[in-house]
Amino acid sequence: MSPEPLVSLRGIRKSFGPVEILHAVDFDVLPGEVHVLAGENGAGKSTLVNILSGVYADFTGELVLGGRSRRFSVPAQAVDAGVATIHQELSLIPSMTVADNLFLGREVVGRWGRVAFAFQEAEARRILDDAGLDVSPRRLVAELPVSVQQMLEIVRALAWDARILVLDEPTSALAEREVDALFARLGSLRDRGRGIVYITHRMEEIYRLADRITVLRDGVRVATAPAQELSPDELVTLMVGREVTRLRRKDSAAEGARQAGAAGRAPALEVRALTVAHPLPELARAGRVVVNDVSFTLAAGEVVGLAGLQGSGASDVLHAVFGALGKRAWGEMRLFGAPYAPSNPGEALRAGVALLTADRKGLGLAPWLSVTHSVSLSSLDRFSRTLGWLRRRQERDAVAELTRGFHLSAPSLDAPVRALSGGNQQKAYLARCLMVEPRVLLLDEPTRGIDVGAKADVYALVRDWTARGISIVLITSEMEELFLLSDRILVLHRGRISAELEGAVATKDAVLAAAMGVDSGEERDGFFAARDRDGGLR
Repeated sequence: MSPEPLVSLRGIRKSFGPVEILHAVDFDVLPGEVHVLAGENGAGKSTLVNILSGVYADFTGELVLGGRSRRFSVPAQAVDAGVATIHQELSLIPSMTVADNLFLGREVVGRWGRVAFAFQEAEARRILDDAGLDVSPRRLVAELPVSVQQMLEIVRALAWDARILVLDEPTSALAEREVDALFARLGSLRDRGRGIVYITHRMEEIYRLADRITVLRDGVRVATAPAQELSPDELVTLMVGREVTRLRRKDSAAEGARQAGAAGRAPALEVRALTVAHPLPELARAGRVVVNDVSFTLAAGEVVGLAGLQGSGASDVLHAVFGALGKRAWGEMRLFGAPYAPSNPGEALRAGVALLTADRKGLGLAPWLSVTHSVSLSSLDRFSRTLGWLRRRQERDAVAELTRGFHLSAPSLDAPVRALSGGNQQKAYLARCLMVEPRVLLLDEPTRGIDVGAKADVYALVRDWTARGISIVLITSEMEELFLLSDRILVLHRGRISAELEGAVATKDAVLAAAMGVDSGEERDGFFAARDRDGGLR
């Protein structure tokens, strides 16, 4: 006999205006299970969990929690009922401290109605220590890397011992060790009878965590089954409604790069002795750096992958090449043989270097703009050459032509970017980078938070761009993606390049060993034997 569900959603329908997004969806979560909610971006997953989380109250159907029919009008009611949600986009307040964010909405008030800040700070330190998160409760959230902010968001939800935990792409900004720590915590919660709703587009996470899988497609529940009864290929077919062709590993362009060098052709990009100071002024004055004497070359049409653990300096390298770090970065760069020293991103764009940042929400998209204006934002000079007037028809035609190649799904090009699914927002952001007609593309997590169908589209686009001679520096936290797209892999450890890998020697174990500073083959063998024995990185 199956246990009584902790929560049941029955016949859920939700519309936005005249468009129905969810069509009579049934979904439940049992005690002590991880129930993965799978589907492409735009399938209705986030809408369903927003109903469970109290974000949307105007739905038809029934939500049964603890044997009672409920309808939350605000998220705080769902939290009080034992439903904690970690959304894909961070909800922390950057200008507040870590401790204040942990207690936001649950402040401890003492005598005279004053917040007990000292008590909250001490309690926050205990919560952080229990989670293995090495950060001061007094630090401002704005000063923390995105990965640490993501872990803090997770810690905040876990701290209140919810009965049902909803996680929407929680590992998108986490390093592998942080993912392992999170999964261990989720396993502990499952063993204690908690119910976990988990949304991810990473296949390895689905089969590592899931007890059951429910698949949504176009707002319809098309399947619910135990995880062991669905193969990965069957799951993908259910999600996208068609078979998705798996790309084979990219043929290396490294030999072509060597031949170009032998023929005297300049590399697309040369970086020599690049160094980046620590972002905290007091540490920078003490001589601390986050990138230390990094040098590499990039050939025309080549993809160089940058790998490393969180804090390795990989993202700082891209921002320095893009001119976004100002005087914090120094060294020598050349672009197609000419000196290249951008003092700001505008100069980099004019030189033909474009950056897609990992922080799509904070630094990338302007969600209130239309699709047209968001895609053309970095290229307005192309459409305003006559007395500064914007030639809107030319702008719209150029955006329409470009986005057709991206298979962008949007209500119209006049719709705000925030109305698009996560995968289509990412495509719009990539389209903006291509609109500037770059010669060098810097891609930091280009497929973060997008589904398997959208990933296949992005991979095909990368292949097309390199075939046209565009050079790419790629950062991705997904190993399969790193190997699939890269010609060479440069591994960073504490701000330095610790290995250059290509061909048969570019393996997951080799990348992880170099990322952790393990140099010799003998040391690597010992490290991975210990790792497997002690249950460390997987």
